[in-house]
Amino acid sequence: MIKPSKNTLHGIGFAVLATACFATLDTTTRHISASMSVLLALWFRYAIQAVITTAIVWPGRGRKVLMTKHPRFQLARGLLLFVCSMLAFYSLKYMPVGEFTAIALLAPLVITLLAARMLKEKIRPLRWMLVTGGFLGTLVIIRPGSHHFDWTVIFPLILVATNSAFQILTSKMAQTEDPVTMHFYTGWIGTFMATLILPFVWEIPTEWTLWLQLFLMGLLGTIGHFLLILAYGRAPAATLTPYMYTQIGFGVLGGWLVFNHLPDQWTLIGMGLVALCGALGAWLTVRENRIAIQPPES
Repeated sequence: MIKPSKNTLHGIGFAVLATACFATLDTTTRHISASMSVLLALWFRYAIQAVITTAIVWPGRGRKVLMTKHPRFQLARGLLLFVCSMLAFYSLKYMPVGEFTAIALLAPLVITLLAARMLKEKIRPLRWMLVTGGFLGTLVIIRPGSHHFDWTVIFPLILVATNSAFQILTSKMAQTEDPVTMHFYTGWIGTFMATLILPFVWEIPTEWTLWLQLFLMGLLGTIGHFLLILAYGRAPAATLTPYMYTQIGFGVLGGWLVFNHLPDQWTLIGMGLVALCGALGAWLTVRENRIAIQPPES
């Protein structure tokens, strides 16, 4: 049995901590969306992240933090994350945290297929079965034609496609780019995009609890994405993917603690199916990679 390296274990730990940050961010977003504009909250989330990141890294690095080999990739990554955040914020305004998280985590299944396509690898029937199972799980969660179904599910479904592109680009850039530089550009690109919308949604929060939640959102976004970059820099995406599904558990826990909401039996089955198929898909990728690198027997 091959034991995971220390670097890989660190990557897994960073990934799990990142999912906890994201689930808490989602819970806070859903709570604050009942009191203020989603787009205004999005601006605060990015502006706070950009300011915190700059305040921490600029004194030590100065203009060096701006140095990048792939400025176009930095711009594309920042734009993709901004679109992901906007779709997530609108999704959470209308959907429970756990259900949203389960649908959004279809992305790793899509990533696995995209990665295989980009490498021109043959996709095995088992992998197609796992992807199909993941989509069936999503159908169980949203249940088209029932009273559970609502048009707003289109937001997390579009998010799946956008987030897949973002994660693939992040994994690729983490191999050559400085994580701090990536994080710096992400915050300021998102802030710039949100500022373009700001004049149409601006209002000053009047309650101190709203200011506290806005600051928490920015802080969680900052920490969560930095941890994710560190994770991808220490372990491949396929290795980390099974552990990303812990976010479903964190999401359900947040929904229960804050909103006293627990998914019904069928929704839990759908969540479990999505998580199981996603984790098995990642395990299959790891297994195939290990077989591919084994030296032939003499």
